[in-house]
Amino acid sequence: MYYNYRKERLKSALIICFILAIAIFATHHIYYKFQNERNTDYSSESLDITFHEETGDKVMLTRVTPVTDAVGLASQSYTFTIKNNMTIPVDYTIKLVDDLEMVFEDNCGELEMPKDIIRVAIKSKEKTEIYTLSELQDGVLQEDKIKALGEEEYTIRIWNTQTTTLQAGSTMHYHGKIQIVEDENEIAILNRN
Repeated sequence: MYYNYRKERLKSALIICFILAIAIFATHHIYYKFQNERNTDYSSESLDITFHEETGDKVMLTRVTPVTDAVGLASQSYTFTIKNNMTIPVDYTIKLVDDLEMVFEDNCGELEMPKDIIRVAIKSKEKTEIYTLSELQDGVLQEDKIKALGEEEYTIRIWNTQTTTLQAGSTMHYHGKIQIVEDENEIAILNRN
């Protein structure tokens, strides 16, 4: 009886390649399916904003945890993309404001963290800027212009400053909301599908 090793190896290699191709295809589909379910879409007249976390535009610090800026820059991120649908550039402002609706809903006004112990970082492209929340005028993190049909991605992180006098683990917390304001007047709102 004659056995062809070369033919069997080729057959085995083809089967392995086929299985790998199916695994890669399935992994890709599963990843993007869950990523799209997680995205929350907002819009204004000219801009589409996609928040890439389930929380959408909501930002929270749930307890006092003093850390250095280096550690804070590795904390939970809130990522979003701004897309210009117009054929002209559009001015926009990114703000971090108090989420008064959530404060009212949780009835936690007396447990709000002071803004002078909250640090916030905004990253766009390769540039990261860090602020103390109390030094922001009207919560403005960044003012910029997006080119015609352009797209920009941002990441925001918040944490407690290392110099806080509040006890670590305190139940004080912060409810915030990311707002994108087009041309200084129109706030992007949640798309209701």
